[in-house]
Amino acid sequence: MKPAVWQISGGPMSRPYADVFLKHGVGLIGPGDAGPWEPGRDREFEGDFVRRFAAEVQVGDVFLLRTGISTICAVGIVASEYQYLNQFDDVNGWDLQHARRVRWQRLPASHDFGKPVFGANPPRLSRVQNEEVLDYVHRFLNSPPTQWQKDPLPGLPPEEPSLKDVDPAVRDLVASARDLVPLMEDQERFGEPPSEDEMIVHFVVPFLRGLGWPQECIAVKWRHIDVAVFRALPRTPENCHLVIEVKRLGAGVEGALEQAMGYVKELGVPCDVVVTDGIRYRMYSCQNDFKSIAYANLVRLKSSATGLFKRMKKQEDRNGTLV
Repeated sequence: MKPAVWQISGGPMSRPYADVFLKHGVGLIGPGDAGPWEPGRDREFEGDFVRRFAAEVQVGDVFLLRTGISTICAVGIVASEYQYLNQFDDVNGWDLQHARRVRWQRLPASHDFGKPVFGANPPRLSRVQNEEVLDYVHRFLNSPPTQWQKDPLPGLPPEEPSLKDVDPAVRDLVASARDLVPLMEDQERFGEPPSEDEMIVHFVVPFLRGLGWPQECIAVKWRHIDVAVFRALPRTPENCHLVIEVKRLGAGVEGALEQAMGYVKELGVPCDVVVTDGIRYRMYSCQNDFKSIAYANLVRLKSSATGLFKRMKKQEDRNGTLV
């Protein structure tokens, strides 16, 4: 009997997580904050996607890691029963604790079937019935090399502990975020979601103020930059310390990096970048080819968030000079 073939989403372009699947040998689906799936709990998980993932997918089935309506970046073989892995409770802001171990084979380049073979609006998980796709999978699985289908699975990341002692300077803001975010995400109760500018006013600037930056060193909409932080006056490119690109709540901050890098290029000076939606903050180092170096989610703080707080905090020497 041939294994079933499923497409599983690698996340939207603005907030992808396909690389997490490939790095750790997993297939993940959410929402997961309600806890492990059990029969009869479908309504707690926004429909039957989690049930199908947990109860219908079988070991040996094939996953196609979908990155668009018609594109995939990897083929995988399901290698475990359903698991609930809390270390994936914040994957670029997604709660994806529902898991399967998967032996993935990344494609040399994304494969585009050229038409919406997974449907016009593919769900996060679905069974594939398209004959063209099934033929592709059959040929792929039987084409060398096939050793990947038996390779050991990569190790799982350890579960990171929550941050228990929040810096007093941002403690009130963190409490406010935890209270307000569920409300702001509920359109029935809240109405239209908050704009980028609202997130700047209510969260980004207060966050910077809590980290010690004076008002005169925080510029909003300076040279088209959402928020610019200056190490000293006057507010010139040479004194720019951080470029902060802000997106609306939940829009996916990682997709804003390229835009922020463009602002740094226009300034003509080395400058670290922070992308945020007011709640999630990810920092990139200009000295390290804009690699991600720190991260914090105000509503789901982990111990590593102290690294971002430290890097963004205003630190001065005895003469009052930023160091």
